[in-house]
Amino acid sequence: MNRQRELTDLLNRLGYEYYVLDNPSVEDKEYDRLYDELKALERESGEVYFDSPTRRVGGEPIKAFARHEHVERLYSLDKAVTDDELSAFFTRVSKVCPSPVYTVEYKFDGLTVCLTYDRGKFVRATTRGNGTVGEDVTAQALTIKSFPMTISYQGLLEVRGEAIIRLSVLEEYNKRAAEPLKNARNAAAGAIRNLDPAVTAKRKPEIYFYDVNYMSEPVVHSQTEAMDFLRKEGFKVYDFLRVCVSPEEVKNAVDEIEIERKHIDVLTDGAVIKLNDFAYRDAMGFTDKFPRFALAFKFEAEEKVTTVKDVVWQVGRTGKLTPLGILEPVDLGGATVKKATLNNFGDIQKKDVKIGSKVLIRRSNEVIPEILGTVEHAEGASVVEKPTVCPYCGAPVLENGANLFCPNEDCKPRVVAALAHFASKDAMDIEGFSEMTAGQCYEVLGLRTFSDLYALDDAALSRLDGFKEKKIKNLLSAIQKSKQIPLDRLIFALGVGGIGKVASKDLVEAFPSLEALCSATEEELLSLENIGEITAKNIVSYFADERTGRSFPAFSRSA
Repeated sequence: MNRQRELTDLLNRLGYEYYVLDNPSVEDKEYDRLYDELKALERESGEVYFDSPTRRVGGEPIKAFARHEHVERLYSLDKAVTDDELSAFFTRVSKVCPSPVYTVEYKFDGLTVCLTYDRGKFVRATTRGNGTVGEDVTAQALTIKSFPMTISYQGLLEVRGEAIIRLSVLEEYNKRAAEPLKNARNAAAGAIRNLDPAVTAKRKPEIYFYDVNYMSEPVVHSQTEAMDFLRKEGFKVYDFLRVCVSPEEVKNAVDEIEIERKHIDVLTDGAVIKLNDFAYRDAMGFTDKFPRFALAFKFEAEEKVTTVKDVVWQVGRTGKLTPLGILEPVDLGGATVKKATLNNFGDIQKKDVKIGSKVLIRRSNEVIPEILGTVEHAEGASVVEKPTVCPYCGAPVLENGANLFCPNEDCKPRVVAALAHFASKDAMDIEGFSEMTAGQCYEVLGLRTFSDLYALDDAALSRLDGFKEKKIKNLLSAIQKSKQIPLDRLIFALGVGGIGKVASKDLVEAFPSLEALCSATEEELLSLENIGEITAKNIVSYFADERTGRSFPAFSRSA
């Protein structure tokens, strides 16, 4: 074997010991000497082997992330926060699997990534994205040394992991950083989704692998076999996996994680429970969003007391007014919380929230801040007044139970939110049309309806702030491409009350054309499993409304 090949193999083995096993067999000084020798040989020969460790350095910044469609969809996990929700999961499993075996693992809090291999070689790394399409972050991933460049498996393979930054690494980074990073979750996401791979390398992220997402030639048939496969092929796997044969054993494993997570060097927010056997997983299947055979148990969120400085009202695409509490900033779960949502005016009264009140807040599932209730009222605390007119357009509000609504169809936040929903990834997938862009289009171009969106051209878009030739071209291309979207995505994009992604698919199965759906009666709609009385009325009313035809002429009954 030539010296270049010998050094490549040796350094890969030493890297595996250091980055995956956390058990180096040589000192850093010796590794650096061998690495420098390999670089010199590569310069001399003019050849760099595919699996050379010298390829794993920060390259030149890229201009944008390319999009990539996963071979197999990457589902997110349904969540449970109570024992009752966990028990409901066990009940569902027992109906399909008479003697279930579960696995329990840590749920790390970082950024999900998917790595693809073909014929034994690393091909690319992508983010999860919407589960079907992610962003290509190969250049960033190449700076991470906790996964192999070559493996023994020769088929097409997708493996899934969580990109994380160790808490100790984040602490050291923040000591030297001009702008310290707020928490490990954001630090990991920012490291991977940074256009400059050098920034990725500087933050020192790692990847813990936990799933075989796709195999063209399956050789694993359970979660335990999948974890063994990942270890054998050289992927970094966290050394905790409990195999449980009863709900009691699962709960014990979850309790073990909740206690031990406070003593490990990685940010965690829960435990992942999976049915071990893949055959039973296939039998249970998936909902539109989640696998039925797995669950994330989220630990109780951190709570803090802070002061309500003000309450403002937001208007959504349905016209519903939602109160937003403006808070005295407080650190909660590693993030600075300045706002918290209240459900409606009835919620404000029930929780006795006043401006100036000290309130208890929690990040629900460690994501959405919520006000749990009032601790005490400061002297001079003022009552939150119920609005009588829309704070944006001035239209008199309507009351429906505990909720308030703006009836004005042309109210800016309603139109902007509806357009942004229409263009979102799970709907028409018009990349580049954000809520901010929708707001500009409303103000500058008078955009009001979906059909207005399809009438945009170069001249109109050039009037928008920040829109140059390339950005205009990309947006117009995305708008044109959206015309080929499946019918169920179009129906979801319309934003009819009660129609989510599951219901839109059911509607297409029953009414395979838009014309058929336009003519559907309430009775026909109610015969569908996922359509209730209110949703049926919403659908009939939507297509009967003459404004629907103006919004998008193709929706007119006469079309």
